[in-house]
Amino acid sequence: MKLRKLGNNLEVSALGLGCMGMTAVYGPAADKQEMIKLIRDAHDRGITLFDTAEAYGPFANEELVGEALQPIRDQVVIATKFGFDIDQETSARGAGTNSRPEHIKVVVENMLRRLRTDVIDLLYQHRVDPAVPIEDVAGAVKDLIAEGKVKHFGLSEAGVQTIRRAHAVQPVTAVQSEYSLFWRGPEAELLPVLEELGIGFVPFSPLGAGFLTGKIDESTQFDPSDFRNYVPRFSPEARKANLALVEVVKTVATRKSATPAQVALAWLLAQKPWIVPIPGTTKLHRLEENLGAVTLDLSADDLAEIAAEVSKVQVQGERLPEAVLKMTGL
Repeated sequence: MKLRKLGNNLEVSALGLGCMGMTAVYGPAADKQEMIKLIRDAHDRGITLFDTAEAYGPFANEELVGEALQPIRDQVVIATKFGFDIDQETSARGAGTNSRPEHIKVVVENMLRRLRTDVIDLLYQHRVDPAVPIEDVAGAVKDLIAEGKVKHFGLSEAGVQTIRRAHAVQPVTAVQSEYSLFWRGPEAELLPVLEELGIGFVPFSPLGAGFLTGKIDESTQFDPSDFRNYVPRFSPEARKANLALVEVVKTVATRKSATPAQVALAWLLAQKPWIVPIPGTTKLHRLEENLGAVTLDLSADDLAEIAAEVSKVQVQGERLPEAVLKMTGL
């Protein structure tokens, strides 16, 4: 497995594993023992970065990841996220965000227990809290780092000014936001700022929530509990229009004897050496397929072709429901 560096000194596998879908969001939770095995299989194949959050469940995903990684804890990097108003006793969710410093510190104590560890390698603020100055959030994480409970600070879905302000208080190791051929919003402002500040980038949904695999079309039926049912970009009409983007990836994949997913991930890896995508899956054969992207070499001509063809496609539909978009800083 090739390695990459986030920030100044957090070395991780070139691809991480997003664990969210193992317990929620894309349909019913998968079998817990099967997911424990899949996480350990991922490590056996060289993956060292595992991504979770207290909000996934809530709590169920952290508990799964903690149990799976406990036997190999010293060989992996665990990334998790705080920032929503979740009751730490009942797991009941409040109406929005909560990044008050006193809340963060309580949350982290519970995270350490759920993750079966004494330190969190990478702690993200999941969403910017408009009620709490980002300097106070960064200061709280700085305290936790000084106490040895956290190693690195991250931000998720934060705007560039928020990142600059946070970085001035406590250096930010990584920013996590959506980025793929299906959503290229970070290219305009975010990527240049991250490069300037020496911050790594961890794209979630690097396969466009599955769309770039070529396995989804306008007739695909999602499980009733699947989050994509509520995403404008995944309406049948939008999917039909957006298949033009998938055709671009398929064309390159055929020529390279690769799969569309491998081309989509290899394209991301080719953008910057400090980008570490975290595709998620619940299936071993998909995990192994994704890992093939790490050794797939896209030439300058390949990348130029993708850029030229993708520029002709106007992606239809917002990337998230309106209520969720209002909680992002992008």
